[in-house]
Amino acid sequence: LYACKCPCVLHSNQGNPDDITMTSSGGYFLRLDKAPKPHSWLATHYQLLSELGRGFNNLSQVNMARHIPTGQLVAVKQTNLDECTEEELLQLMNEVLLSRLFRHPNLLTSRLVFSSCCQLWVLTPLMAYGSADTLLRTYFPDGMSESLIAYLLYGVLKALEYLHRMGYVHRGVKASHILLSGEGRVYLSGLHSVYSMMREGKRMRAVFDMPHHSPALLPWLSPELLRQDLHGYGVKSDIYSVGIVACELVSGRVPFQDMPPTQMLLQKLRGSHCCLLDVAPFPLGELGGLKVSRSGVDSGIGESVATGSMTHSATAPPTDRPQSPAPKNHSATLHNLVQLCLQQQPERRPSASTLLTHAFFKQVKRHTRDTFLSLMYPAVPLTSPEDPPISCPPALSCHNPASTSTDTSEAVWDFS
Repeated sequence: LYACKCPCVLHSNQGNPDDITMTSSGGYFLRLDKAPKPHSWLATHYQLLSELGRGFNNLSQVNMARHIPTGQLVAVKQTNLDECTEEELLQLMNEVLLSRLFRHPNLLTSRLVFSSCCQLWVLTPLMAYGSADTLLRTYFPDGMSESLIAYLLYGVLKALEYLHRMGYVHRGVKASHILLSGEGRVYLSGLHSVYSMMREGKRMRAVFDMPHHSPALLPWLSPELLRQDLHGYGVKSDIYSVGIVACELVSGRVPFQDMPPTQMLLQKLRGSHCCLLDVAPFPLGELGGLKVSRSGVDSGIGESVATGSMTHSATAPPTDRPQSPAPKNHSATLHNLVQLCLQQQPERRPSASTLLTHAFFKQVKRHTRDTFLSLMYPAVPLTSPEDPPISCPPALSCHNPASTSTDTSEAVWDFS
């Protein structure tokens, strides 16, 4: 994997030498799909178009690209291996190997991986609607409709059900890792954060590893994962993240994000509960006995404050807090789904398989591709730009991918 000298998969039981080929420049490429694909491993066969985002400590750049021989649009992630630490190289290797291991229609896996000089190229299908995070910031700043939320979360839970059955915990479920194709297929990305719960052929009840880049993931991580005690955490940690994502999609804002990390950690460990817009934040034990208002009128529990589906810092100046729209009314099934996912005790949270049968997702079965397009309005899919591409067929180079911006906050895809 590193510096094009040796392919990482040659040192793994999951790698098949028949799938690995040495290039004329001394590098390697790995075919990740068994079926023949129209893509090729030559960097000169791809015309890089618009930049979609950056990530992985700003070492990776993602571009829309056109496969010149076929004209097909793909997404290309380039990572400069010379600038990666040993730990980062291991993460890249893990992501490549998991892309070969996993096969599920709701998991975003790589089509092809190859090295060109010191650049690692990872090809994936183009997600024309980008990420759920981008949709929120661009088209739905005050939150999505419940129908669209159900559509997205159903696809995420299908992917998690598969991962959990395979003995893996994702640990990176958030809106920027939920991608949508032009055909309306929901994909869960972020495989670099996936962690195996298998040890010596046996499935462990709990693991203790802390995810890499965890400061950026703190708002979505479960209390038991953050606690790092002798009890560890398991796959139910992902269910808590689903609850946070649901709040994120409802309001367009991430719960706890306006808090300093230490205060966020304390709030989670104390059991502070994230709520939807028409309920004020209370610890889960207190919330259980409260009646949810369906009218938007203050019922005496602070609904008229409109907390924006998040727990705010008590010391943050009011002018620094994001402004929330007027209180909304949400269905009882959505409230129940969020409450189930955000249970403080992981054993009280339902599994991904159980959640797929929740009443909130009954509406998903009614949607076809045509109705999906109506859910997405006014969002429009990405298309090939009319302007000149940011590069012609690239020459082999060991420098960072060309970019005029290092700000990842406006990235269409988040690969951190």
